[in-house]
Amino acid sequence: MAMDENEFRKAALAMPEAAEKSHFGKADFRVRNRIFASLPDATAAVINLTREQQEMLTGAEPGLFAVIPGGWGARGWTGLLLENCDEATLQSALWMGWRNAAPHKLLKQYPI
Repeated sequence: MAMDENEFRKAALAMPEAAEKSHFGKADFRVRNRIFASLPDATAAVINLTREQQEMLTGAEPGLFAVIPGGWGARGWTGLLLENCDEATLQSALWMGWRNAAPHKLLKQYPI
């Protein structure tokens, strides 16, 4: 099943202590004011991954995940094409991004 921006927003806001704010006029999703994902438009999201996570996901699902061009992509920010995404894949990617942004004390409450 394909995702849309509303389903993405609902899933992102379901993450522990998640809040929606804005970054350069685009929706972003934060945990304790650190961005773990953004929604630059209705068709794609961006997830804050490590380089290793980025390489794994873009290699495994090149039609779904893509490195963001430029410096942000070099830091792990990875695009997610919503129309090709199912719920399980979205949840997995959001948890990765959330864990990368969440403070250590909060991570202890949500072990893998």
